[in-house]
Amino acid sequence: MSGAQNGYYLPNPSPWPLTVSVGLFLLALGFVLFINEVHVGSWSMLAGAAVIVFVLFKWFGEVIRESEGGVYNDQVDTSFRLGMGWFIFSEVMFFAAFFGALFYVRNYAVDWIAATDLLWPGYDGGWPTAGPKGPVPLAPDTPVSGPAQFSPMGAWGIPAINTLILLTSGATVTVAHWGLRKDNRGQLITWLALTIVLGLLFLSLQAYEYIHAYKELGLTLKTGVYGATFFMLTGFHGFHVTLGVIMLTVILVRCIKGHFTPDHHFAFEGVAWYWHFVDVVWLFLFVFVYWL
Repeated sequence: MSGAQNGYYLPNPSPWPLTVSVGLFLLALGFVLFINEVHVGSWSMLAGAAVIVFVLFKWFGEVIRESEGGVYNDQVDTSFRLGMGWFIFSEVMFFAAFFGALFYVRNYAVDWIAATDLLWPGYDGGWPTAGPKGPVPLAPDTPVSGPAQFSPMGAWGIPAINTLILLTSGATVTVAHWGLRKDNRGQLITWLALTIVLGLLFLSLQAYEYIHAYKELGLTLKTGVYGATFFMLTGFHGFHVTLGVIMLTVILVRCIKGHFTPDHHFAFEGVAWYWHFVDVVWLFLFVFVYWL
């Protein structure tokens, strides 16, 4: 049985770790088959994703019921806080790798290639760049292809608006937290719902920005190193915003149901930490990807 033994919490045996491992295996296997054009790959990916979503719904629901049932003790609360802290640190390192790649390309690789004239004759460097300016063979014994023509994404438009939106959402989730600490349910629910609306607005504007980039600016994932770094950084951030919105929505439903007290609400705090992390990453993105 779950419970505290000598102050240490021991959970019940659970089928969910094994089940989610099966889902991850099916998802990875399906992806490998899909990129090798094996028809069953797409079905394997779909099955794996369905298993993962099912497990997350059941597993998180089980954790919520245990939390609301008063099963967890102070040791569990400390474990949750340490776990969330290390998770966010791992996410920081994840984005640090992409920012490091962007820094290396902009400050070293492009200038080095232009100075050596080793790979592409006539390439004079500069940023943003999609590659050489002269025609480049796509493969041996094939016709040459000219350079990608594109316009870089400007900072003072949708990106600036999205920056304001995310900064505002950081403030609204903080006001919601204040409401929870004061046991003011109206303030909590209203400002948390507003945070979700701002997150959805951010994602909508980013989707419009991507469509504009592809259709009007010629900026795609295939637009050389600039396109690759731009979409990898902003795309992964958008994915994290999507996850944040989903988590905030779950927390909102729990708040409406009357979960959490002023002294017992780490689930809310953990999601708020994550949302603030997303805000900070976007500030770096705005400065180093859009502005500079």
